[in-house]
Amino acid sequence: MKSIRITRLPETRRPALLGAALVLLAVTSSSVASADDGPGPFGVTVQAVSNSRTVRVGALFHGSAASEGGGGHFCTASVVHSEGRDLVLTAAHCLDAEGTLSFAPGYRDGKAPYGFWDVRSVFLPDGWKQDQDEDSDVAFAVLAGRGGEEVEDAVGGGNAFAAHRTTGATAVTVTGYPGSLDTPITCTDKPTAHSRTQQRVECPAFAGGTSGSPWVNGDGAVVGVIGGHQQGGDTDDVSYSAVFGSEAEELYHVAALAG
Repeated sequence: MKSIRITRLPETRRPALLGAALVLLAVTSSSVASADDGPGPFGVTVQAVSNSRTVRVGALFHGSAASEGGGGHFCTASVVHSEGRDLVLTAAHCLDAEGTLSFAPGYRDGKAPYGFWDVRSVFLPDGWKQDQDEDSDVAFAVLAGRGGEEVEDAVGGGNAFAAHRTTGATAVTVTGYPGSLDTPITCTDKPTAHSRTQQRVECPAFAGGTSGSPWVNGDGAVVGVIGGHQQGGDTDDVSYSAVFGSEAEELYHVAALAG
């Protein structure tokens, strides 16, 4: 599991490999391959630079927006486009406990340049609610507005949500927040099939806290989130995602209409 236990969330996740992460983060971000099979190398994890794409990724925190992150961050989520402009995507196991949550897009160095946003409502698939099916480890949350604007207005839009995509059709860029860091890390590699309903990607140093990290393909669409098998993986160097199929697609439409 790649979430961090702070209050009521269950945790079986191994500790972060801090030494390896520090070495990898020393590599400059210019070495990262682009998600459309641009120059390599693939499979290198670096600190994510702040740009129009990475600010759509943020940290999930325990506690309301008013607490300004006082409860600590435990998972990752990302803004996906919807008509209401208020929707984020993460893993189901990040949202299946009671309690007030907030989201900080573009969170960096302990600061939230785009503010903290309260989670107003949560949408979990039936497969997860009934028996925590690993193939259903995907969830959406609608955020409350702030000062008359929605989260997409603040960060300049959201990524497309894409179901029914072939695993490995392009490389994906994975960006997330390990619990030991207040700045996101990122890595690009080609995912491979773990099974018919699960996919995997080899990116080092994605430790506890990175559950829910989006997998953004070469078209700029989210085709996975860290979760699924072993709730994201039981090593830092291999991460999993459920393959987005009809259940995830229907859940997206329900959540988008509710926004």
